Amino acid sequence: MSQLQVLRAQGYPRMPWKNGGGFTEEITRDSGEGLEGFGWRLSIADIEESGGFSSFAGYQRIITVLQGDGMRLLVDGQASRPLLPYDAFAFAGESQVSCKLLGGAIRDFNLIYSPQRYRARLQWFDGTTRLFSSASTVLLFAASNQVEVQLAGGEVQRLGLHDCLRLEGNDALVGLEVQGRFCLIELISR
Repeated sequence: MSQLQVLRAQGYPRMPWKNGGGFTEEITRDSGEGLEGFGWRLSIADIEESGGFSSFAGYQRIITVLQGDGMRLLVDGQASRPLLPYDAFAFAGESQVSCKLLGGAIRDFNLIYSPQRYRARLQWFDGTTRLFSSASTVLLFAASNQVEVQLAGGEVQRLGLHDCLRLEGNDALVGLEVQGRFCLIELISR
């Protein structure tokens, strides 16, 4: 039986980065404490200046700029394209990564997951979207002030900016109708 949970942005715990260079708001995760033991973790980070990223060996990372002018990453010596708002970029967690801000401070959105434990898919949408997923965990992150989500046959859930809907234990094809700008993350246990 599926469990639906709405997570509100004002309740996200704030914690220091692994490398001590800034702060992260943790949206949700599958398990574990602190920066260890999780299979997947979703968070928002404030990057106030150019600099290095923390290493997460054994994990895959997908990062997206939420607010600000954007950034360019240097991943194991290779420069990325300019990363602008809502432009997702994936890299290995053990890579040596630093960022160069394209303007002032930014906020970014991060999915970190263990590819040995999960398959993951992350997609950005804007407008009215009807979609279907059979993933065991479905996360829907609101990137605009008002996002409305309706699961097939269910009541409308209203999400504010950076709120997250978490559907866990899904064992069938679930239909969702969504209005607004949002990110859909699907996680499937291996």
